[in-house]
Order: sequence, then C-alpha cells, then structure tokens
Amino acid sequence: MFVSATRIPNFLQNLFGEGVLSASFIPVYARLLAEGDDEEAQRVAGAVFGLLATLVTVIVAVGVLATPIFVDTIADGYTGAKRDLTVALVRVLFPGTGLLVLSAWCLGVLNSHRQFFLSYAAPALWNVAIIGALSWGGMRGLRGARLVTFVTWGTVLGCVLQFGVQLPATFRALGRFRPSLDRRSAAVQAVIRSFVPIFLARGAVNISAYVDLNFASRLPSGATTALGYAQQIYLLPVALFGMSISAAALPAMSGTLGDAAAVRAALRDRLSTDMRRIAYFVIPSAVAFLALGDVVAGVILQGGAFRRADTVYVWAVLAGSAIGLLASTLARLYSSAFYALKDTRTPFRFALVRIALTIVLGYVFAFPLPRALGIDARWGVAGLTASAGVAGWVEFSLLRARLGRDVGRAGFPASFGIAVWAAALVAAAAAWATKLAVGAGGARGPLWTGVPVLAVYGALYLAATYVFGLPEARSTVSRVLARVGRGRGPAARSDDLVRDQPADRDHHRERDEEDDVGRAFEPGARGGARAEGEVREKAGGEKE
Repeated sequence: MFVSATRIPNFLQNLFGEGVLSASFIPVYARLLAEGDDEEAQRVAGAVFGLLATLVTVIVAVGVLATPIFVDTIADGYTGAKRDLTVALVRVLFPGTGLLVLSAWCLGVLNSHRQFFLSYAAPALWNVAIIGALSWGGMRGLRGARLVTFVTWGTVLGCVLQFGVQLPATFRALGRFRPSLDRRSAAVQAVIRSFVPIFLARGAVNISAYVDLNFASRLPSGATTALGYAQQIYLLPVALFGMSISAAALPAMSGTLGDAAAVRAALRDRLSTDMRRIAYFVIPSAVAFLALGDVVAGVILQGGAFRRADTVYVWAVLAGSAIGLLASTLARLYSSAFYALKDTRTPFRFALVRIALTIVLGYVFAFPLPRALGIDARWGVAGLTASAGVAGWVEFSLLRARLGRDVGRAGFPASFGIAVWAAALVAAAAAWATKLAVGAGGARGPLWTGVPVLAVYGALYLAATYVFGLPEARSTVSRVLARVGRGRGPAARSDDLVRDQPADRDHHRERDEEDDVGRAFEPGARGGARAEGEVREKAGGEKE
C-alpha cells in the first residue's frame, strides 16, 4: 500500500521536479548571472518561484480532493479498508510532494551559482526521515496500518527537511528574494516557453515507464520485481556520472558569452571534455553489468529470501540495461547542450522517437521474441531493458547529428574509446577468473566472494587506463593519493608527470579543469563562462 500510495503523488514530482525546472530555468537564470544582470536574475527567480508555488498549490489541492479517483485508477484492485487507507496515505503525501517540487527551484538557483553539493545532498534527509520514522514506530510497537501511517508522516517530514535545508543557501545566493507572479519579463516568458515542451516530454517518459511496468506485469511472476531491482542498480552510474556531470555542465554552457563562433567553440569544447569524463566511468560500468552482473547484484541484493537464482535473473535484466547505458548518459549531456541554447523542442521530439521505439521494441522483445527463440517467457523482461537500450542509441545519434549541424561535431578520439574499452574488457576477464577462483555464488555468500572480484576489476581498470596514459586515470590517482593523506607530494608529482608528457599536453585542460562534480561542488563559486580567443570556460573568474 505504501508503494502504491507514493507512486500517485510522485507523478507530480516527476512532471514538475528537478529535470523539468532545471532545463527551463537554469539556462535563462545562469545567462543573466553571466551577463552581470543580477537584478533581473533576482526578478526571474522570484517570478518562477511564485508561479511554480501557485501552480503546485492548485495541483496539490485538486490531488487531495481527487485522491479516490486516482487510487481507483492506478490501484483498482484495492477495496474496502485497504482502499480507504491508501486514499488517506495519498492525501497526506500530496503536500509533501509539492514541497519536493519547490526544492527543485532551490536546486536550479544553487546550481546556477555553482553550488552543487547541498542540493544533491539534501535528499538524504528525506531518506533519513523515512528510516527514522520506521525505526521509531517499530520501537513504539506500531504495526500494520498504524506503522504505515506513521512512516507516511515521516515521509512528509523528510520533504520539509529537504526543502528547508536548501532555503538559507538559496537566499544567500540570490541576495534578494522577491516572489511574484509577474510574467511580463522576456526572461520569465523564455522560462515558460521552455517549460512546456520539457513538461510534455517528461509526461511521455512517465507514460513509457508505466507501459514498461504493464508489460512486465504480464510476464511470469517475479518479472516486475526483477525489473525494479535492476533499475535501481542501473541508475547508480546514470546518477553518479551522467546526471551529475550534465547538471554541472548546464549552467556552465548556459553562461557562455561571446560571438556566435566563440560560443559554438565553447560548447564543442565542453561537450568533448564531458563526453570523455562520462565515457571513462560509464563504459566500465556497462562492462561490469554485462560480465559481472551476478556479482554486482549479489553483493547488493542477495540474502535472506533473495536467492542465487534471483540474482542471476536480475543479472539478465542488468545485461539488457548495459546496452544503452552509455547512450542514455551521453544523451543527457547533449540535451543539456540544447537546453543551454534555449532549444527545448529538439530534445522533446527525439525523446518522443525514443519512447515510441521503446514501447514497440519492448513489446516485440518481451513477448514474440522469446517465443521465437524458444526460451522461457520470464526472460522477456530482459528484452524490455535491451529494447530501451537500442532506442537510447537512436535518440543519442539523432541528438548528436542535430547538434553537430549547429555547433560542429564534438567527441573524443577513437584512440581514447579503444583504450577505455580494452582496459574494461581486460579487467573484466581478470575479474571473471577471480570469480571462478573464489567461487562466487557458492556457500561463502555473495559479499565475501563478490567484493574481491569487484576490487580486482576496479583496480585493474584504473591501472590499465593509467598505463595507457589517459589523463582521467592519472587525475583520479592523484586525487585518491591526496585524499588518503599523502598531500601535495606524490599527488603533485603525479600531476607534474602528466603535464610533462607530450602525449598528454593536448588534454591538460581537462585535467586542470577537473570535473564540475568535484571542484565545482565547493560553495560560493559563481558566474558564467566567456568565450574569447582561445576558448576557456571560467567560473567565478577562475579557471575550472
């Protein structure tokens, strides 16, 4: 009941939350900051907050009143006391979800000021509140409906905390907060025009997700659960490397100033740099899901009623997800580039293509294909994730071709891609041999056998890319050495070694810049980017 109750108001957050608001608000707001027009930036932020708060208030009120209709539509199997409790829970959750939507406004402001840490750490308070409510309610002897209700109120408290903890930093970044409903400003109109197609795209994505769940529910028992578990694991690299790098890139690209040629060069430069960063981490993640998915799923999930057979089942779904992992993360980055150019319609059109392909191919891969291959129908759930991967590559190809016509072709050299793939495959082979040696999946348990396998994989991948001379590997080693307390000595010498090698000089800007999910997470950074002469992006007047 709790899962079903949260799904209904979460639809509001998915439609109006972080992704939609960031893509429409940040490009306009960050551009004003880069131009030094702080007063107009404050007016835009205040107007967006006022309009968003009004819209969310109306939707929450309608949602609370129409909750019985929503419950009967989405959870039509609930009757009697179970239905009544679900209705009560949804009515409690709706206002909290409204606060989560408003917290996306805080994220947009803070990201534009290059303050990333707080807005992405704040959701941890939401989780802490839920866990705390569950633990406290259990210790007080609450059970059944009373415990579920108590946890629901804890969820609302988590929403309040997630929103409230960001407000002081947001107000400091703004300097002056003046909420309004003024839509006359050209900048506010630009936000609204951008918001609509992104909102529609997000709605289509949600519909696609419900279609996937519907397909999975028509497969043999356990398919829906396996799909949910695999998606949780799959989203880890997407969030850590795709979403974080794209989120940091959006305000930087939006604040790029200069003539048209210089702006195009700056965007190409930024895209190429961030594509390398994403590929360096996402390619080994995809290889791990394909070759070592049972080890990954076993370490995270296996235990209790979750058996080895369940782990292998999730592995199959993960392997399907791996097909489109790189494409989906790079597509997010390219969408951010379009949003920075204030073009929200192109990503919307290509997202519709991806969604249509996902639905059509998902049906084919999940139902007719297993029958044609003569395999058990339960494996059709892996076809759902594989078809989504194929559709993801189509979307990325369309985005890249279209943006290439606008700003020129961006990317990394073939030698870089070959080195990363080779390192990942060699590391996977060694990890597979380690898995056979330690008996992963045996009686000792997945944690004891899985951790050494994954450690071998990660260490060998890092070592191989370091030997290949990739700046990303050397930067990672330098930062790790610095964090374990060796200070400027070895870390600095390692950086100097990289800088002195001719093969790496073409890439020293990426190494010096670091990634925005690292250095740019420091509070207080501000400003845009100016493209002049030889393109260099700057944040707050300092080279990233």
